Amino acid sequence: MGILRKFGAALTAAAFVGAGVLSATATAEAAPQVSASAQKSTTAPAPVGQPPRATAAKPKATSTSKAIAKYRIDRRCMTKGRVLCINKRTRKLVYMVNGKPTQVMDVRFGSRQTPTRNGVFRVYRKSKNHVSSLYGSKMPYAMFFSGGQAVHYSSDFRARGYNGASHGCVNVRDKKKIAWVFARVKTGDKVVVYSK
Repeated sequence: MGILRKFGAALTAAAFVGAGVLSATATAEAAPQVSASAQKSTTAPAPVGQPPRATAAKPKATSTSKAIAKYRIDRRCMTKGRVLCINKRTRKLVYMVNGKPTQVMDVRFGSRQTPTRNGVFRVYRKSKNHVSSLYGSKMPYAMFFSGGQAVHYSSDFRARGYNGASHGCVNVRDKKKIAWVFARVKTGDKVVVYSK
């Protein structure tokens, strides 16, 4: 009777191995070797006989969320469509498309006597080679948003940096970047000017 039991157990074990079920020893031998440091970072210890548990990964910050924090992007800029998001405190214009920053540029603003207005506006006019009728100064890639105030390239800003000021316009330092944005902005697009 004992011989029959041993023979039956051997047949059962052979059937399991043939069906693809391996013993614990065979499984351990067949498993790829993983370094101790990799095991610590990818799995948590599990009780003997149970599969290892995966550790919860920390959510990674996206490039969009990092940019929003870095440039202090106002919530009013986080909408569908195109937005010129202009922060006076960081002195940055962030061109947003459907809530995502696509271009960032340095900007400067009006003086105390001629301040750039804060608020939510719309681009009501575009003029690629504009010249100011009041001051006679060139305003390439002008996008008007509030009266005579516009976002435009400024050769003076490029030359003098923040030592100068506009008459209320948003001056852009980089001509290539403003040309790129000008080609994409449409009349009616949102402009948000704020200090935050």
